[in-house]
Amino acid sequence: MLLHVCFLLYHNASIFSLPFFFPVLEARIQQLQSDIVLDVQHAKVQLVNASKSGRGASSGKSPKNVSGWRTELLKVGQTGKGGGKDASAYKSRWMEKLIQEKTTKTKKLNLKLGIEDKPVKSRKGKLMLPGTTQKNILTKAGKKTASTSKKSKTLKNQEPTAIQADTMAGAPVAAATVPIRKAKGKGKASKEPAPEFSEARDQELAELERKTEAKAQELAEVEKLEWKLNQWAMSASPELVQDNSEARMYEGVQLSVHCYLEACVFCGDIDRAQRLLLTHHRMISRRNLLNIGLYNVMMRVWAKKGSLNQIGRMFILVEEAGLKPNLTSYCAALECMGRTPNFDPNNVDICHCQSLSNLPPSGESLHILAKELGNRVHNKFCIRMKSHNQMVDKLSHIYNEYAELLAKDSKDFDVLPRERWWKLEAEHSSGPSLLGDNTQWPHTVVVELGTYLVDLMVKHMKVNSDILNPANDRKFIPVLYHMYTFRSNKQVGFIKPHPILTQMQQDAMETTLTFDSYVMPMLCPPVPWTSAKFGAYLLTPTKMMRTVVGANQHEILLEKCQDADLHAVLDSLNQLGNAAWRINQPLLDIIISIFNDKGNEKLDIPPPNSEAPKILRYSQQDLATYSSAEKAHLKRELVKAKKKCSEMHSLRMDALYKLSIANHMRDEVFWFPHNMDFRGRTYPCPPYFNHLGSDVTRAILVFAEGKPLGPGGLKWLKIHLVNLTGLKKRSSLAGRLEYANTIMDDILDSADNPLNGKKWWQNADEPWQALACCMEIANAVRSPDPTHFISHFPVHQDGSCNGLQHYAALGRDVIGATSVNLIPCEVPQDVYSGVAQQVEEFRVRDSEKGLKIAQVLEGFISRKVVKQTVMTVVYGVTRYGGRLQIEKRLKEVDDFPKEYVWDASHYLVQQVFSSLKEMFTGTREIQDWLTESARLIAKSGNTVEWVTPLGLPIIQPYHRTRTPTVCVWVHFLCEQLLFSVHRKPDTVKQKNAFPPNFIHSLDSTHMMLTALYCYSAGLTFVSVHDCFWTHALTVDTMNKVCREQFVALHSQPILQELSNFLLQKYCSGLS
Repeated sequence: MLLHVCFLLYHNASIFSLPFFFPVLEARIQQLQSDIVLDVQHAKVQLVNASKSGRGASSGKSPKNVSGWRTELLKVGQTGKGGGKDASAYKSRWMEKLIQEKTTKTKKLNLKLGIEDKPVKSRKGKLMLPGTTQKNILTKAGKKTASTSKKSKTLKNQEPTAIQADTMAGAPVAAATVPIRKAKGKGKASKEPAPEFSEARDQELAELERKTEAKAQELAEVEKLEWKLNQWAMSASPELVQDNSEARMYEGVQLSVHCYLEACVFCGDIDRAQRLLLTHHRMISRRNLLNIGLYNVMMRVWAKKGSLNQIGRMFILVEEAGLKPNLTSYCAALECMGRTPNFDPNNVDICHCQSLSNLPPSGESLHILAKELGNRVHNKFCIRMKSHNQMVDKLSHIYNEYAELLAKDSKDFDVLPRERWWKLEAEHSSGPSLLGDNTQWPHTVVVELGTYLVDLMVKHMKVNSDILNPANDRKFIPVLYHMYTFRSNKQVGFIKPHPILTQMQQDAMETTLTFDSYVMPMLCPPVPWTSAKFGAYLLTPTKMMRTVVGANQHEILLEKCQDADLHAVLDSLNQLGNAAWRINQPLLDIIISIFNDKGNEKLDIPPPNSEAPKILRYSQQDLATYSSAEKAHLKRELVKAKKKCSEMHSLRMDALYKLSIANHMRDEVFWFPHNMDFRGRTYPCPPYFNHLGSDVTRAILVFAEGKPLGPGGLKWLKIHLVNLTGLKKRSSLAGRLEYANTIMDDILDSADNPLNGKKWWQNADEPWQALACCMEIANAVRSPDPTHFISHFPVHQDGSCNGLQHYAALGRDVIGATSVNLIPCEVPQDVYSGVAQQVEEFRVRDSEKGLKIAQVLEGFISRKVVKQTVMTVVYGVTRYGGRLQIEKRLKEVDDFPKEYVWDASHYLVQQVFSSLKEMFTGTREIQDWLTESARLIAKSGNTVEWVTPLGLPIIQPYHRTRTPTVCVWVHFLCEQLLFSVHRKPDTVKQKNAFPPNFIHSLDSTHMMLTALYCYSAGLTFVSVHDCFWTHALTVDTMNKVCREQFVALHSQPILQELSNFLLQKYCSGLS
């Protein structure tokens, strides 16, 4: 191998310098001395400087013909036995070198003797090609050969260098040259006298003859050595000397690259070796010259370093080169896995297995599945980078001290969680920043990455076809199939599981649901939000503001904001996230028992798929007997049955997720970290199970911290129970309390026998929350002293159509304010009942005029029918959307004739809008002003922006979209790449969304103010938008804070400040 390195350096003198070369040789010698365990024989090797001339050896009269210097590595001595594995691997290369050296010597000798440069025969009759460099062979004792002429001048500044090397027995080392430096001056040709008159010429010829004989003897010895080596090679490994012209053609280049790689590796220059291999790999013309051995060199390097990622990259390169890994390649991979301390093979496919187990039998959209996989990989990458940057250790120290401060029973609420965290972070200022690299992957990158993973699953995840039926022929079949379907007249990629996989999952004795940690409630308090980029989870990256896919204007606005401007928003999020929760175990057990016993649709417990309507199948013969109308009817019934089955499956899986998570957390205390949308409305980060869910989810959640009921706590529990029933909406609080006392027997019966008693609780609007409240009341009244009973139950205080409250306050509308309880009244006002009453008056008037649909609706107009539409009108619902809402409510009425549903919903939505216009005159005027302002702003090419009273910047992310075709691995996925900063705004969406979004921002501002002041008062506070939760003990305090902050908010000139902001932002440049 030393000879190969020298040979490479000789032909690539421009690449290496001498200072670089000698450390390489020393490193290689040390490696040979430590690694080779075969029989070896030490030989002394000496580097000798000799003259180098383009025409051969100079005569005595031409001493200045020397044009350069060269160093020759020579070896002599006896060859031992053995040879070993390493020697056999290179014996063919030694033979090629010996042949080349022999022919080069012959050519050099012929030039000296003046013989014609043509093939000549050796002593054994073999043809020898002319041309090679001159070699000076040293004996083992170190004797030097005589010089070519006694008259030759000695070379100045020449010092011979000797090194020791261990060489394998039986592997002779040929010589190679390396240029060191050139001699000063140029060679000059000397005059030569006629031979017959020059006695010196005769002596020179005699000297040349003696040298010729010595060279001939030397060549004979080389041929003899070559013959012995050839015999040894043929006997040891005949396959290595087979005739392979193509391999011989590339062998020299492969050898050079191999030597270069090893030289770099042993000098510790791994980067240079990697660059060389990648350079040859990226060029197709050079890639064909590479073999698997060259890739294995780098694999062994990365294996010793324990870099599994680089090993994987090498396997990818090998596959791209069209090569197959050999045993050495796989050994390197196994060695690397053994050197990696934290390597877990199960993590490799965990993303795929989670997506496969969560895939429904009907399949999933490729876009959704790809986005889910891509986001999961991105989250794992971010967590790995935090661990690699040693940020995790610093975060652990700070968080442990922060948790200890939170755990202390302190009545001091002057220090906010954000301020505590800042103080601890300042104490641990050394080390990496906790922000780290928050670079977000573009959405297209996430989707393409996820699609590539889906493609791997489709191609490589297979199962035996006879796994369920041994009678079938055994063959591998794909677990997943890629197909296409049409949704909204668009072709959409779809991934569907094989029926065998579905049946295997259904027949499994035990099913385990696997969730990512960031979709589960936290088992420790969330990290406080200290900026728009840091907070919530400890490791998983989380945005403070949720945005639509592709939107980045919000991030730009938040970056421009001063930190002090966002403190109030950040502190309110921290207050919501610091509320600790636990599971109401008795109620959870009841719900799970019903869920396992075919469910109950009335109680919002979805039944299993076995209870779904049967999908009838008809043969072609049966269909031939039906008329066209009957066939159309059968088709509609079939579509309806399939839709019902799909809906039942979705609802069942949703309930399964929620109940499984709740059952998993039944003995734990947990937290819900919060973030917000672009309007400032807050949401828990865990998506499946939180207090914003359905009646079932809210019922099984209670505060982890308990507080005594106190003197008024039991009263609020009873009032809260009546509110949950939906009864007594027009009654005062005293009237509701009195009603609750009259039904105490039903309350206690519901608590004691929820499934076998009178079942009074099942008739409530929110039955499961009502049952939970019945149980809490029963426990309180049966305690020795209800005032000291520790209650964990959250009591709700819901706003009276909160959107209309803000509109009435903005417009100083007394009539509207009265209907939504902004003005004190003896009896609470119910705007929904008021609208329903006015719509009923309109119906009576039209019925007297003979309108058929008004006569059909007699007795069916109720508060429940119009509530959703009234509530959403202020949030921008259109007449079409309102009609769909009323249609849904009418279908839920059993006695209403179904053939009149469409006409009745169309009639009622018109009456609801007319009623609201009469009741809230100021509301319509404000809405019209906001809508017109947004239309003008969008028409000028700008998006609508504003700032909330708490300093949160808001921008509407509605722009014109385009649908480019994104090239992905599975198919061409048509996806909307949304919301570039430079794209024009969507005028219609901008103007229609501005009024409801502005009201939402005021609603969130009021909630945040209430949360901050409740924290200062020491209250546990949680909100579901305009519905505020706290302990029964502190309901009165929360109500006081809520009213005070609403008055404080609307005491500001909100509309005037909005007008000034819009004028300054969009009209300041106009003349």
